[in-house]
Amino acid sequence: MLPRFHRLVTACFLATVLTQSAAAAVNISVNTQAGRLPISPYIYGRNNDFSDDPTNPTSADNIALYKAAGLRMSRDNGGNNSTKYNWRRKLSSHPDWYNNVYAHDWGFSSQDVQKRLPGVSLLWALQLLGMAARTDSANFDCWDYNQCQWTADVSQNWCGGGDVTKYLMNWPADSTTGIFANFFSPVSAGGLGLDSTLLRYWNMDNEPEVWNSTHDDVVTSPMPVETYLAKYFAVAKAARAKFPGIKLVGPVFTNEWQWYNWNNVTIPGTDGGTTRNFCWLEYFIKRVAEEQTASGVRLLDVLDFHFYPGTSNDHDITQLHRVWFDTTYNYPGANGVKNVSGSWDNNQTKEYVMERSRRWLATYMGANNNVGFSVSEHGALTGSANAIALWYASTMGTFADQGATIFTPWDWYPGQWEVLHLFSTCTKTTRVLSTSDLDTMVSAYSSVNAAGDSLTVVLVNRFPSTTQQAQIAFSGFTPQAGADSALELSGLPATETFSATSNALKRKTVAVSGTTLSMSLPAFSITAVLLKGTAAEVANGFTNAIAPHRQATGMIRCTDLRGRTVFTVRGDVSDAQLRAMLKNAGTGCFIIGNREGKVRKIANGE
Repeated sequence: MLPRFHRLVTACFLATVLTQSAAAAVNISVNTQAGRLPISPYIYGRNNDFSDDPTNPTSADNIALYKAAGLRMSRDNGGNNSTKYNWRRKLSSHPDWYNNVYAHDWGFSSQDVQKRLPGVSLLWALQLLGMAARTDSANFDCWDYNQCQWTADVSQNWCGGGDVTKYLMNWPADSTTGIFANFFSPVSAGGLGLDSTLLRYWNMDNEPEVWNSTHDDVVTSPMPVETYLAKYFAVAKAARAKFPGIKLVGPVFTNEWQWYNWNNVTIPGTDGGTTRNFCWLEYFIKRVAEEQTASGVRLLDVLDFHFYPGTSNDHDITQLHRVWFDTTYNYPGANGVKNVSGSWDNNQTKEYVMERSRRWLATYMGANNNVGFSVSEHGALTGSANAIALWYASTMGTFADQGATIFTPWDWYPGQWEVLHLFSTCTKTTRVLSTSDLDTMVSAYSSVNAAGDSLTVVLVNRFPSTTQQAQIAFSGFTPQAGADSALELSGLPATETFSATSNALKRKTVAVSGTTLSMSLPAFSITAVLLKGTAAEVANGFTNAIAPHRQATGMIRCTDLRGRTVFTVRGDVSDAQLRAMLKNAGTGCFIIGNREGKVRKIANGE
């Protein structure tokens, strides 16, 4: 967890939108043949769920809670406490508590989860700093000092009397990556015999931009960016060699300011022979791409962010999901982004940080880079339970829409269990395209099952006091006649309502007429509409189909996952030629069908 470098924002209501007449229905379209993307189960996650103490395992009640809520990913590395973890001695130094060293057993926690919650993945961390806990014998006696009460003094380096050699030891890349043999070797060979498919994602340490604050016992002055990158590359290469199937999740940016700034400044570099300053995010992507080309080793799988906006206004909270991809959103808390071009621009207020990253990844690594996105910590929100529920639903919906990989909030508020349960149990496996003509205030997030005969549409009404009428039109899917069910979250109290045996869902019925549905959405509500029906034929699980009658005779069109035409070819092109074209076109390109509607079931070679 990061030091709270928050920039509080001023309440800013869009008065015109918020006072829009409820008489004007929002028009929503759902096309089950467009925008198809697999939804990552790891967006249904949290931090700090499981005990790593063999003498005090996770309670049965908590296990039941996680199972009922549909938890699929838990990040239990401890954030700042992961940087000096020693898996051999099962110890770590706590920088937010005098640097004292305490016991942690990640191996036990992994075994316990795989036994009691099969299918749940864990997100641990590799250490890049180069120093790890050695012993707890030099701990500062906080009890004698003040009965271990929290004060500002907890950030003091009083463990070992300030001498790191008394409690830390050298911890190079080979040591940190030795954990894989311990975790995945069979028990007969002295390992733990863990299922590596549930432990594929590993953070590349935690919040390196602020190590000279959080870990100032070791990093006593700001670390040069190339020194950090050398540490990152060394560990990433060692990890890939020892665990080829690993997913490297980094660099774990601290917060909005640190997305763009290293040591509070931009970074000089060269761009096609021209010297200019880069923001930290672009520079990281550029340098990883360069090192991958030079070494032939893949060094990044998921680009990971932390975000602690310090937002305290309900309306602004319900708009926070737009920070990641929305190129039109003027974020009230915009700060670090003013350095996005390498120099300060006070007029820069649009973040779209993941969309920017997507473009930089394509520029430096090519369109077929396969790098995903993650938010492994999120918090510092002060608002009503309903506003936070809407933010959480909107963020999960956005991440499903955009194909993000991981979402594990750090801070957890009343209302979030309800939303996690709704999404994890009601949404299907494949995202499909939804559009709204008032998307800033009323959004739809839609998904279908593998068979294509079940569709879930999650509707989010961000109007705080207005019931909103929605008109929903379906294409590529014909709902069955009769009544269908809907599950609604609204009017949530400030206290927790979810448990392993009860929840706040309100069950309703809706009546579809042909391929349209009209329904009322209560103020500040989340509604999941669950439909059965018949889908049009799809070429494969993840296509972006174009209706056959819209294509020229004998022609086949390939589109990418964002709906853009990549190429069109004659229908008599051989399968082998099509595969070659798809491979060159990049990930997310799929053949759909010719004029006669015959489907060429060829993916892009993945």
